Amino acid sequence: MMRITDTVKHLIIINVIVWAATMILLERGIDLVQLLALYFPENPNFKFWQPVTSMFMHSTESITHLLFNMFGLWMFGSALEMRWGKVKFLSFYMITGVGAGLIHTLVNYYGVYSNMNILLEAGYNQTEIFNIISQAKYMTSWENILTESQISTLVGDFYAPALGASGALYGVLVAFGMMYPNTELMLMFIPIPVKAKYFIPGLLLLDFIGGISGGFSLFGAGNIAHFAHLGGALFGFLLMLYFDKTQFNKNRWD
Repeated sequence: MMRITDTVKHLIIINVIVWAATMILLERGIDLVQLLALYFPENPNFKFWQPVTSMFMHSTESITHLLFNMFGLWMFGSALEMRWGKVKFLSFYMITGVGAGLIHTLVNYYGVYSNMNILLEAGYNQTEIFNIISQAKYMTSWENILTESQISTLVGDFYAPALGASGALYGVLVAFGMMYPNTELMLMFIPIPVKAKYFIPGLLLLDFIGGISGGFSLFGAGNIAHFAHLGGALFGFLLMLYFDKTQFNKNRWD
């Protein structure tokens, strides 16, 4: 257990404030999710700032989403900030978070357009497809063209917003694992210590399986953006390689 560092503390405070504001404003008829969460770029709710703001949004259905992310940010982010300095850590955190949103969006593009192309070949046009989605008539309209799973992917990827600090946190996890590979970690509900160099790749493998299967999650059922997690991890890995080959790895950015 270590002290919380300044940047990590400020990030946690911002996330908690945004979560509380989302709940309070929702009771007054204002939905911050539609404004700040990350939507598919062709969704009417998409705004150019969402790849950044979505990093500070968390589900209001349960506080667990927020608590897990903030606990992980404190545990692993503080160690990195103490070694790197404030500016370097914040830069890393923001880049991996935005990178997670980018990978998530690219995967969604595949999910939307791979299934949309089937409908286009069946004689529908793009405007007609989006109208059917907006009117929720897709099950009866497309049941003989797409499977239920394909329809779920098309509609879900187009409409479901992504939110949370998990993508940036996965980038932090990868950096921690590369810098402290022999540190022993364990899940709260599986109290078996495992070295970071095995634990973190194992966690990423589970996310990959979850992303491919479309449902599996180590933390139970739910709408988990697995490829956002993997995207944050990928950008974290690439940044660590870049740091290792440049002077950035040798300098603190205070």
